[in-house]
Amino acid sequence: MRYFMTTIISKLQFGFSLDLGGMGRTLLFEGEPDHLVPAASEALIESNLFRVAGRMLGHTFLHDGPHVTGLSPAVIHVLFNGDPEMATVVTEECPDLHIRSIIELLEHEDLTPEQKDTVSDLSMSWDLPAVTKTNRRWLHNKLLLHAVVGRTMRQIKQLRKGLKDVMVWPLLTSRPDVVPLLFPKMAEMQFTPQMLLEKITWPVEDSDDEDFDLDTTCRITGFLRMFIETASSGTLAQLLTFWVGWEMLPPELRVEISGGTLPTSSTCFETLKLPAHFKLYMDFEKALVAAIKSTGFGLV
Repeated sequence: MRYFMTTIISKLQFGFSLDLGGMGRTLLFEGEPDHLVPAASEALIESNLFRVAGRMLGHTFLHDGPHVTGLSPAVIHVLFNGDPEMATVVTEECPDLHIRSIIELLEHEDLTPEQKDTVSDLSMSWDLPAVTKTNRRWLHNKLLLHAVVGRTMRQIKQLRKGLKDVMVWPLLTSRPDVVPLLFPKMAEMQFTPQMLLEKITWPVEDSDDEDFDLDTTCRITGFLRMFIETASSGTLAQLLTFWVGWEMLPPELRVEISGGTLPTSSTCFETLKLPAHFKLYMDFEKALVAAIKSTGFGLV
């Protein structure tokens, strides 16, 4: 179940292997970190894929699993029945860089005739008036709102239906404080060495594991501590997935010293099994990196 939940959230976050736009991969959410918005793809909308995505999000939430991170606050506001006109939208939330560059022209006091024509072409295509000296700021806000919210309303409605299908909608609407748990910011999901180290239960001398002398146990656990303390957030996420099956910290992370060749894990028991034969940190690091990058899941 953990492997399945990790896989589907990874697809939502980083894209499906569907070659709908000639790019080899299809993103459901696009844009900058913490400003992601649903992709404006007619093929995705017509396939009802955002409703499926809503169901995926609901199921992983019910199982206390991983999350899609970095969704635009404006999109979240509208998703949970907020007034679109009251949504706070910033230029970073417009994923189409060409449209964003046109909207940003309105931040200048004076526009050349060519710039006015470019802006007016865009605004009139969205049933908005041409730019004038008096409506420049108003038009800027309207264009930005439509680029971020207006073009994604159908996708947002599908996401909402998907969440309702899983029966989590009453909880999310009655408890707004739960919504950030479903859609956390990317910065909130960054792992630090201390976050992992404080969860680890290290081997003790009187454990029922295979007999290894104290020097061996201290050497191998010291290697693991050094690896964690020097690893990036992305590597720590990979290690955690290998260790417990998904990128979610459990109440306890267990470590055992074993007689194997490469590191393995019992994900159901949240236990990392480290071979005792390593004498040098360089060899230990190479083996652990190979293990966590091979499948990303300890028992597969």
